[in-house]
Amino acid sequence: MPEATPRWRLAALAWFASLSLGGCTMLGPDFARPKVPWLQDWSGDAGRTLATDAPARAKPVSDDWWRSFDDPTLDAIVAEAQRRNPGVRLAAMRILESRAQLGIAGSGLYPQVQQVSANALRAGQRQSRGANTTFWSAGAGFDIAWEMDFWGKYRRGIESADAAYFASIAQYDDVQVLVAAQAASLYGSIRTTELRLRIAHENAEIQKRSLQITERLFRSGNESELDVQQARSQYLGTLATIPEFEGLLRQSQNALAVLLGRAPGPLPEMSQGQGRIPRAELGLIADVPADLLRRRPDVRTAEMQLAAQSALIGVSEAALYPSIALGGTLGLTATSIAASSNTASWAIGPALVWNVFDHGNLTNQVLVQDARFRQLLEQYQNTVLTAAREMDDAAAGFASNRAQIDLLEGAVQAARRSLDIATIQYREGLVDFQRVLDSQRTLFAQQEQLVSTQGSVVQSLVSLYKAMGGGWQAAREQPLPMDEDTRRAMAERRDWMPLLNDPLPPPGAEPPSRRRSDTP
Repeated sequence: MPEATPRWRLAALAWFASLSLGGCTMLGPDFARPKVPWLQDWSGDAGRTLATDAPARAKPVSDDWWRSFDDPTLDAIVAEAQRRNPGVRLAAMRILESRAQLGIAGSGLYPQVQQVSANALRAGQRQSRGANTTFWSAGAGFDIAWEMDFWGKYRRGIESADAAYFASIAQYDDVQVLVAAQAASLYGSIRTTELRLRIAHENAEIQKRSLQITERLFRSGNESELDVQQARSQYLGTLATIPEFEGLLRQSQNALAVLLGRAPGPLPEMSQGQGRIPRAELGLIADVPADLLRRRPDVRTAEMQLAAQSALIGVSEAALYPSIALGGTLGLTATSIAASSNTASWAIGPALVWNVFDHGNLTNQVLVQDARFRQLLEQYQNTVLTAAREMDDAAAGFASNRAQIDLLEGAVQAARRSLDIATIQYREGLVDFQRVLDSQRTLFAQQEQLVSTQGSVVQSLVSLYKAMGGGWQAAREQPLPMDEDTRRAMAERRDWMPLLNDPLPPPGAEPPSRRRSDTP
């Protein structure tokens, strides 16, 4: 008769069978990227603008699009903003938090020590007659439990935490895009205001000379006081615009300094190139608008948040079914009392927990998670719509502003020539002084409009590149930005080191759970 199989072997076989079966069970929906029916065929005015406004000789749009302005000062400012901006560093801290949350989620797959206990005792006894006696005793033990992931609860939890981690990275990317665009926009505003200030000073000098001429002619009796007062009025009105421009300039300088994490004030490195508005042509766009929208960090953030919520539905569904766990205890006691033996004890066995009579609590928890998923799905659709509008608005603004430049440049040339002719004719007595005043006023207005439009072209081009969602890729290859004191303080805690040194995934990387689900 064959020897009976030991019970512990049967238990082990049953446990491994249960674990294998559990590995094939995953409750809840498998996430797939939501469909946006209108997106694939959408181009809008943005598509036509991107196709027609880029010169054939232009280079394709690079990730670091601000370099197309060919301004080293702007390049340095954007790089500093993406490294030192407080919002960027806050987003980096959220990535570290998400990494820690991912570690918490992953720990559920492994046995958990629930309780560890230890004690030591030394005791003695003194008798009135006889010898004194002393003894010691000690004991140690721990309880351990391992809940098998029979229904995929912990794996779905890891999937959710993994998607949340990638969502935090996408939010970090989004801040990088926003900061780069804000830095370039403020830089363009400062250069535009500097040029407007210079034009105001130049026109004030022209009008001052006219005032001096009319004052001399009035004193000699060749002109009336009316010409003098009109010349003075126009001159003082132009002077009045200078303090306004100086105030706007200081406010823009303060905003840029704070964006860089500096104290408010002018930036010394911007002393070079004053009054020169950066100019760039629109680069060739290789991607279709649908691909441009999907690569935007805010769209990817909404998608990853949706994926994280989808996995939580499976976590809630797992609570509807029994949980199976293996538990055990191990203990050891020892004493120095004579005739007493040391004792070792252990116990191991399965446990089943099933909340059958929950009165709809667990069922409604699943519905709550599903309702939140539906909310995020609507939010995702709205995010894509908003992104499409931003890109179309920016493209239309860029096209309209750029179309005005040639016309305004011609208007400025005509106004300057008109002022020269009016001045000559006034000196020769062919026209009155009012014609000169009108020509000066027209020149100043046309120059103002030209400079403002040139600044608007820069702003609309920055907005267009921002709407495309580029400018975050280079940060993926660099350590998470933080000041040295923070990094030193975190590095002193040994547990932070793996999270601090872990590189960010490269652009285009997907969460591991997404890669597994896409594998046929």
